[in-house]
Amino acid sequence: MAFSAKQSYAKFTLSNHLQPKPLAPKPQQITPFPSKFAEKSSKTGVLALKRLNVSSSLRGFNCFDGSKDVKPRGSLVPCKAYEAHRIDPVQINIELDEEVREVAAGKLKIGIYFATWWALNVVFNIYNKKVLNAFPFPWLTSTLSLAAGSLMMLVSWATKIAEAPKTDLNFWKALLPVAVAHTIGHVAATVSMSKVAVSFTHIIKSSEPAFSVLVSTFFLGEGFPPAVYLSLLPIIGGCGLTAATELNFNMTGFMGAMISNLAFVFRNIFSKRGMKGKSVGGMNYYACLSMMSLLILTPFAIAMEGPQVWAAGWDKAVSQIGPNFIWWVAAQSVFYHLYNQVSYMSLNEISPLTFSIGNTMKRISVIVASIIIFQTPVQPVNALGAAIAIFGTFLYSQKDERAIVMRWSMSMQAKK
Repeated sequence: MAFSAKQSYAKFTLSNHLQPKPLAPKPQQITPFPSKFAEKSSKTGVLALKRLNVSSSLRGFNCFDGSKDVKPRGSLVPCKAYEAHRIDPVQINIELDEEVREVAAGKLKIGIYFATWWALNVVFNIYNKKVLNAFPFPWLTSTLSLAAGSLMMLVSWATKIAEAPKTDLNFWKALLPVAVAHTIGHVAATVSMSKVAVSFTHIIKSSEPAFSVLVSTFFLGEGFPPAVYLSLLPIIGGCGLTAATELNFNMTGFMGAMISNLAFVFRNIFSKRGMKGKSVGGMNYYACLSMMSLLILTPFAIAMEGPQVWAAGWDKAVSQIGPNFIWWVAAQSVFYHLYNQVSYMSLNEISPLTFSIGNTMKRISVIVASIIIFQTPVQPVNALGAAIAIFGTFLYSQKDERAIVMRWSMSMQAKK
């Protein structure tokens, strides 16, 4: 029995209902969770339901607005969903660079040192001038100031309030030129204060940056920008104008202030060199300096004035002022040591040039306080000269600010 199969072919055509049609615009809806699921999740707390909003920027994707213009899929922007009513703040932690924090802390530390230094200096100058008005013996007054500071530090070391420094013979050799310069500057300033007004002495001493630049240029070979040298002109001019128009001008007082400027500049430079690489900090360094200066000054004070003159002058001052005079002497001696101690703690962190700038700006508060307390007559020309000198000091500090920051940063890195 033979069978034959005939293969048949079927022909299919695409009907119209299978032709691709553009998407019909339909509102976007998000199917909510089943009610039972929502109830269970609310009870268990496993899933917190939040309504979702859809936001997008669909340029050309107009199927939502019913437009017939259909754009290619490549131009579409993907939709992004976000949780509605989410107002949790975003925590942003910004970590400051370690060097920035160190520089800021260093500036704050120096600022506190400067403010304390200036305040103590104002108190010292007031009591020092009161003592010199009643007891015009600057050599003994200078000696008592150094003796009080030396005694305070010896007691601090003996009672363990402050740690005694570890020194050797090389330390004391390096300290000798510093002590000589400190002794000369201290006595010269006190002599000037005994002859002229406190304000005049400090106006003349505001020219210390000029001495610092000149000494650094000619003796140390350091160079400064031309703007620094130009800023010295108003300092020198203002001091000269004040000296020329001073009502109670005294050559001894004027020269004392000038010698003090030069001596203190050398003291600051020698001190910075002596403190470099040493284990002795600023506080103990100045304590050792006071003791050596006391040994240097005492024989000269005895030779210049003498115990008999001191005894007669002391009795006269006590009879005129009363017991308060003893308090004045003690106060000026103690505050002298304190303000110098804080200044040396500042010098331990900064350059000698920066120290001279801070020392000059300090004189503004001293000048103003002394004029108010002692009612010093000031002519308009004197005030103009003082203002010019102080303004010159401000310009000087601004021109040298970059060098100061760089030197301080280098010193901080060297300490690391």
